[in-house]
Amino acid sequence: MKIFITGGTGFIGSNLSASLLKKGHFVVAVGGRDADTTKKGPWQEKLEDVDAVINLAGRSIFKRWDEKYKKSIYDSRILTTRNLVEALPAGKNITLCSTSAAGYYGDRGEDILTESEPSGSDFLATVCRDWEKEAFKAKDKGVRVAAMRFGVVLGRDGGALEKMIPPIRFFVGGPIGNGRQWFPWIHIEDLISAILFVIENKQINGPLNFSAPKPARNIELVKTIAGILHRPAIMPAPSFIIRLILGEFGSSVLASQRVIPDKLLKYGFKFKYPDIISAVSNIMDNSQKSR
Repeated sequence: MKIFITGGTGFIGSNLSASLLKKGHFVVAVGGRDADTTKKGPWQEKLEDVDAVINLAGRSIFKRWDEKYKKSIYDSRILTTRNLVEALPAGKNITLCSTSAAGYYGDRGEDILTESEPSGSDFLATVCRDWEKEAFKAKDKGVRVAAMRFGVVLGRDGGALEKMIPPIRFFVGGPIGNGRQWFPWIHIEDLISAILFVIENKQINGPLNFSAPKPARNIELVKTIAGILHRPAIMPAPSFIIRLILGEFGSSVLASQRVIPDKLLKYGFKFKYPDIISAVSNIMDNSQKSR
């Protein structure tokens, strides 16, 4: 298949591209310095003869937000998706897998969140809701659309673990807030496999939770990392400190989202890393072997 990827040079995109190439697919990846997908341009012409599109573009949310940066977060997702859908040819057998996020649900405490749950009302929930709305406009062209609501992606040489491991390794890491908030996550290998699963199974469409079937509380994740490193995890970051340092983004870091991949499981997708211990152990073992 010929597969077009926006955001193809980032942590997820580069891993996905490498995997697709190994499987014999032809990959066209844009993003970063080679093309500004928030603007119309020659990159859109490459969508004329594709079999599938994977939309990963978007500025990182892992930064203190001010109004200017919030606009950048929003525009990088909404404008890219709008331009992408505009350029897709009509009446062809194309699949669009467009990223969204678990942030769609907002801060939901102990609620079990399947794809049928409503969206939240905070900034990230608004971004995700508008992001998905732009993607689903492609249905008017006969495109099959799947909105992938990513949990936090865990993998080697990037992602959340890259930021979490060093503080724990040097004895200054610990749970965030009270540590009881639910943390939706997915191993990078399972994420890539799930994207291929959706592309290959033509009956799948609509919103899909891309998260492991066993979400973990923040304290479970921290204790798992600490256990593998043989370190204590006794330096919690109080909620008020997180909000003071990170501002509005701090509230998102502290949000609780007990996300379940209900639709992927019902369609028969098998997770290689369904629990946090197997996922983190695999990633950290591989990281140590590569040193």
